[in-house]
Amino acid sequence: MGFGGISIWQLLIVLAIIVLLFGTKKLRGIGSDLGSAVKGFRSSVKDEEPQAEDKPEQLAEQKRTQSDSEQSKQSEKDKS
Repeated sequence: MGFGGISIWQLLIVLAIIVLLFGTKKLRGIGSDLGSAVKGFRSSVKDEEPQAEDKPEQLAEQKRTQSDSEQSKQSEKDKS
């Protein structure tokens, strides 16, 4: 018994049919495209993690600048 009720021989026959239909060059191209997509996904996930750690600091800075700008607007209104 193989993977999910499919024997190894059945998997080899399906693999042979796929190779005959698409050819080795096309399958190699699909494999390299898939590999580059996975690499790109992993690198983007790694890039996102440090930003998530810095985010609370950035949010605090944004709130500080917003409150400063609101205070300056309020003081301008008071002067008018």
